[in-house]
Amino acid sequence: MIGIRFVCEYCREFAVTQVRQSRASMIEATRAKLISAARSAFAQHGYAQAAMDELTAQAGLTRGALYHHFGGKPGLLAAVVAQMDEEMDQRLELVLRGHDDPWEGFLAYCRAYLAMAQEAEIRRIVLQDARSVLTGTDQGQQHQQCIAFIAGFLQQLIDEGVIVNASAPALARLLNGCLIEAAFWIAEEGAPPERLNESLQALDLMLQGWKAA
Repeated sequence: MIGIRFVCEYCREFAVTQVRQSRASMIEATRAKLISAARSAFAQHGYAQAAMDELTAQAGLTRGALYHHFGGKPGLLAAVVAQMDEEMDQRLELVLRGHDDPWEGFLAYCRAYLAMAQEAEIRRIVLQDARSVLTGTDQGQQHQQCIAFIAGFLQQLIDEGVIVNASAPALARLLNGCLIEAAFWIAEEGAPPERLNESLQALDLMLQGWKAA
């Protein structure tokens, strides 16, 4: 009888685990559908003009599902931006690691970030809509992770004698602020394409002073 009881308990626990895993998979699938539909709508129409009813219908879901998983349209935008930020970070890290010379990799990393400001989807969603809709709290963790990554690489350059001996966290925050503001400037509605080259020239001029003699 003890053996039968043990088997029954095991079966019950297994069934509960399966239900939990199935529910988690369904939640993740629902979130993914909403994020995908929202990303497409925001890129095509802009955040303000994207209708929630059309967006959720495209995902095969209801407006209630949107509110349940994201709390509303701003929360959905934050999730889209988080996804895009992660993709941008992956691309930039590939650029950084794609150079044997760490200094050249660092320069390429900064230049690639500014160049992304002219990509239509990034320009509209990340650099226009997110800036006007989301608060610092919405993107705080991503912002801090980005700064930490830059600081870590800058510390490596300092340790190798590539750049002058200074506070890596301070340099990272300074650089991050400069890059973000330049990207916003490049991505402004109606901005001339020449702004990218102007920003790249200014970036090179600034970073020349960082390199060790």
